[in-house]
Formats: sequence, C-alpha cells, structure tokens
Amino acid sequence: MEKDSQKNETVPVIKSDNRGVATRSGLYPNDFEANINGKRTHLYTLSNSKGMEVCLTNFGARIVSIMVPDRRGTLRDVVLGYDNIAQYADYQHFGSDFGAAIGRYANRINQGRIVVDGKTVQLPRNNYGHCLHGGFTGWQYQVYDGKQLNDSTVEMSLVSPDGDNGFPGTVRATVRYTLTADNAIDIRYEATTDKKTVINMTNHSYFNLNGTPSQHCENQLLYINADRYTPADTTYMPTGQMLKVAGTPMDFRKPTPLSKDINNQHFAMTRNAHGFDHNWCLNTWHNGQPDESTVAASLYSPKTGIMLQVFTNEPGIQVYTGNFLDASFAGKHGYRYPKHSAVCMETQHYPDSPNHPEWPSTWLETGKKYSSHCIYKFSVQ
Repeated sequence: MEKDSQKNETVPVIKSDNRGVATRSGLYPNDFEANINGKRTHLYTLSNSKGMEVCLTNFGARIVSIMVPDRRGTLRDVVLGYDNIAQYADYQHFGSDFGAAIGRYANRINQGRIVVDGKTVQLPRNNYGHCLHGGFTGWQYQVYDGKQLNDSTVEMSLVSPDGDNGFPGTVRATVRYTLTADNAIDIRYEATTDKKTVINMTNHSYFNLNGTPSQHCENQLLYINADRYTPADTTYMPTGQMLKVAGTPMDFRKPTPLSKDINNQHFAMTRNAHGFDHNWCLNTWHNGQPDESTVAASLYSPKTGIMLQVFTNEPGIQVYTGNFLDASFAGKHGYRYPKHSAVCMETQHYPDSPNHPEWPSTWLETGKKYSSHCIYKFSVQ
C-alpha cells in the first residue's frame, strides 16, 4: 500500500457525480449527512478572501480539512482525517481524535480518579489504566448542535449531562470556529456547570504541513516557547515534576527539525513515547496571566513554506507526533497515515491537573465560566 504515497498529493480530482458539489478539499457534504443517536450530522465550510477553506463537522466539533496556500500559491490540505461521517462515527474500527474538540477533560487523569469536595469520583480507565480525553465516549464522539453564523464562523454547542462518563455536573459547552481574513483559525471554548467539575478542552488536529499525508513529516521544524516540561512515565502519565528543557531533546526554544530526536532511543521520554507526546509549560503563561500576543509554538514545512503559529491563553501545550499511526486504515481520499505523519499542537491545561493542586487549576465551579482560546495562524515563508 505504501506505493500509493508516491502519487501526486496535492488534492485528487474527484468527479461530483450525484453527490453534490465538492469542497476545495474534495469533500462532499452529502457524505457527512447522517443520523447518529437521534441527531443530524453535517459538513460546514468556512472560507475567506485569500482562498483559504476550512471544513468541519458537528460530530465531535471536528476540523475535517484545512486548505491553505503554499509558497507557490497552491492550496494544500494540511490536516489528517476522513472524507465521510461513517468512519468518524465507527469508533470501534476507526476510532480517532482527528480534528476533534476534546472534552470533558483533554489528556489524562491518573487512574481515572478525581476528588470532589472530599469524595473520590471514579472515571473510565480507557488508556493504560488512566482516563484519556474524557473516557470511552468523550465529546469527540458526541454530536454537537452546529450553527453556521456566516461564511467565516460556525458555532458548535453541547449539553453534557451529570454523570457523563462519570464526570459530575451538567455542562453546557460551546466551541466557536472563526476563519479570519489573515488566514487564522480562531477557536474559542466556553462552558458552565451546575455542579463542581473539571474541564479541559482542546483541538486535536493532526497537522502535516508538507501536504503529503501518506509520508512521515519528520522534516518539519518545531518551535515551543517553553523552558520546562512535565515528564511522563511509561503510561504517559506526568510524574508531577516540572523539568528544564535545556540540554535535552525537549528543548525546542529554537526551531528544530523533528528528525533530530524524534527517534532518540537513549532519552527516556522519546523512547517510551516512540516520539513526542508530552506537555510543555508555556512561557506565555506568567503567574496565572496569559500573553496571547506572543507565539506559544510553531510548526514549519521547508518543503511547502507553510508556517503554522499557535497563540493561546492556556498554560500548556501537548505536542503529539502521531506515534501510534501505522497506515493500517485509509483516511481522506484513500491515503494511509504512517507513523510520524502528523503533529498535534494541543493547547490546554497540564495533564492530570485535578490531582496536582500546585498546577494551574482545571476546576469549574457553579456560577463561573470556563474560557479557553487558541489561534492557529497560517502563513508562508
């Protein structure tokens, strides 16, 4: 199957037949129409005057495709995903977090346990004995209520009932995606609860800025504005430490090719994770105050010239380099995604924060509003 990786990977030409008009990324809205658990799913398309296009579905409030111009002006789809709702919904066989708005709690909670006002609450243990991304049926597998506000904005909303995957409190959450005139995707998350709970949302897009999804992208240059990171054990759970990146493969304070250390077998973090799958403590967070005007992280493809800059009000970013991708299934347009074929840039609070009171808090009280902000800004160099 790997021979397919040698074909032209701009965007395959697909005839519309009777499936309606295709998007610039070659998606057909009819392929995203379904009834899942009594709710309808759809494909939404955002566009701007620069020719950029973002397609989303309300199943998991997911980004499905992002078409951005490379240095030659050719539009390239720079995220992994599926080209139909059936694969997204069949999480028994095609389970993925491609492009999803993760909730109720992104990343991991140790042994799936939190203590709420002295009472231990047991959550699902769906990953190495821990709770990952909100449990077996986290929000990435729920149908949001979608509303397209205009050509450049779509809002997704969800009501998560008390006890959803064990989490306390009825939570009302919204995710608003806006495609700006300067080729940025502005993502705003908000939530309220009627009982004390934890919440930590993020976007889980898999970026391949080379535009060649069936090949690894270890040539991409990663920058992370962070002096420290939270090391993890062999089950990907933070140890509770915050270590300096200086002098280690975790130091991305200057743009560095992923290939330099992504396969490093001598460093415990990359050896255990088969690449990078760690949280960095962003320098853009100072004493509880975010600096959203400063770049928190960036990814650059020397092949296409496409640059992705990340801005956020979150204290951390989890960078995951597609270590578990293995080309075992077909994604969009039949492409298979091998190991290290994408990079996730997940702005969020630190993993297992509910069990580390010394870290920025993920607790949400009644009468308070959770708010998180992430900007993915694209340009060329």
